[in-house]
Amino acid sequence: MLTEQEAAVLAAVDEESAVRTLLELIAIPSVTGSAAESELQHHLAGRLERLGMDVDLWSMDLPALLDDPAFPGMEVPREEAWGLVGVTEGGGDDGPALILQGHVDVVPPGDPAAWEGDPFRPRVTGDLVHGRGACDMKAGLAAQLAALAAIRAAGVRLRGRVAMHCVVGEEDGGIGAFGTLRRGHGGDACVIAEPTAGTVITANAGALTFRLTVPGKAAHASSREAGVSAIDAYLPLHAALARLEAERNRDPDPLLAEYPIPYALSVGTLRSGDWASSVPDLLVAEGRLGVRLGEDPARAREALERCVAEVCAGDAWLREHPVAVSWPGGQFASGRLAAGHPLRDTVADAYADATGAARPRERGATYGSDLRHYTGAGIPTLQFGPGDIAVAHSAGEHVSLREVGDVARALALTALRTAGVR
Repeated sequence: MLTEQEAAVLAAVDEESAVRTLLELIAIPSVTGSAAESELQHHLAGRLERLGMDVDLWSMDLPALLDDPAFPGMEVPREEAWGLVGVTEGGGDDGPALILQGHVDVVPPGDPAAWEGDPFRPRVTGDLVHGRGACDMKAGLAAQLAALAAIRAAGVRLRGRVAMHCVVGEEDGGIGAFGTLRRGHGGDACVIAEPTAGTVITANAGALTFRLTVPGKAAHASSREAGVSAIDAYLPLHAALARLEAERNRDPDPLLAEYPIPYALSVGTLRSGDWASSVPDLLVAEGRLGVRLGEDPARAREALERCVAEVCAGDAWLREHPVAVSWPGGQFASGRLAAGHPLRDTVADAYADATGAARPRERGATYGSDLRHYTGAGIPTLQFGPGDIAVAHSAGEHVSLREVGDVARALALTALRTAGVR
């Protein structure tokens, strides 16, 4: 059963405006660490101001954040990072505060030839919008803005407040969420509109970026027996990493049991050699180590370091020339909403009530996200948004316009039922 205020807010959701917003956001090529990332933050600040929100737009103190012992790491260099928070005005302080959170940055588009057209010129075909960031996660931002606009248009006054956190750098560690929380912005609950494919995601595995530096000994290729190939030295290590992955994926948490590899360990880059007729004296491998739900990232690092040390101890060359392990780039801990927390049912019921569809099921996600920053700060958090992560980061990235509207309605009801209505 919907209250009169809830029905009015649902009727005020403007799907056409949400679509226009999504197209505008995609057209700003806000690749992580680029100037356009900051451009989009300023663009969104204007949107929040027009919604009558109290806006905090600030330039983050990068040196201070990087010196923080809890800094989550960073994959790309950046000269600036802007934080943006909008808080509803006119509400009261006697109700809970709900955070609607989304990241503005996107990954690079990759090979332009793989796309059908310009990846930053959004293309609409039927119910789908195509473009870099359409799914991950500008559709979520558009849905959140539409929900806030509907509450304002319906003239509903809240007992508590709703804040929208627009953050940078989620794709490379989460500096935006980290800096926003360090600035003092918080709340009683948080919904991140990452693409969840019609489910409610209450837990994220973590991911740690690692680097392995494998030494060799250079020699002319015609007398390769005089040298030691760093590539050959690496091969037993690669096999050991595969065994470690299998070991770490035994008996996963039930929220992740549906995935073939819940905690993936993947080597993404290999660099070795500088001349075809020389024995390579160095190999550098970089990859990603999945962190299990509830696992201390330090324990995950220890597991990989121990695996490498055991390979070195059993190899005549590496015993005297051990592999160096380092941890550059993003460091994503795991995170989860406490079992049975009412936020899960609030969001699921809101979606069912707003759309007439079945309640979305609960599951976890195998990738890291900003969820762990908010749960780490003591803020109950889950993910619910339009799109499917399966098409994110691909040249086929797209999102359903119907899903954007459905999620906007669900978020609007979630805001009313969490913050309360006067």
